[in-house]
Amino acid sequence: MSAQKLIFNVFDVTTQAFYRSPLSAAIVNLMPVVPGHVLIIPQRVVPRLCDLRPDEVADLFQTAQKVGNVVEKEYGATSLTLAVQDGPAAGQTVPHVHVHMLPRKPADFKPLDAVYDALDKANVEKAHEAAERAEPLHMDEDRTPRTKEDMEAEAQRLAKLFE
Repeated sequence: MSAQKLIFNVFDVTTQAFYRSPLSAAIVNLMPVVPGHVLIIPQRVVPRLCDLRPDEVADLFQTAQKVGNVVEKEYGATSLTLAVQDGPAAGQTVPHVHVHMLPRKPADFKPLDAVYDALDKANVEKAHEAAERAEPLHMDEDRTPRTKEDMEAEAQRLAKLFE
């Protein structure tokens, strides 16, 4: 994995990256909703989808397609949920375009679209800030921020699947 610095909004996520394309990257998630919940981000920091150039949009979704094929198999899923919360009113908490990718299994949420409620529960920006602290803050009973070490280990494991 390239050691070139990767920024997600204002957060250095270089060690969380497990795949990079020319314009995008895949990173492990600080507060996954399901095992294997990852984010696909443009390498250029932009807040909204409409701020991306056409080549960046194409690369972002080509990266999502490639990463999705690997993540679905790695986590024993049968489907994927892809979600873009584009702007604060849509639930976007980090002002940097990102595609949530969640490997899905039959009946993992009841009803199946309850996954969107789980996504809305996260306040990722505060979670990233908590990860910088000595002890993580517990912002949500069901989902707490993972340690940098846990995220780095997952990123290294996933990166090997792209070699």
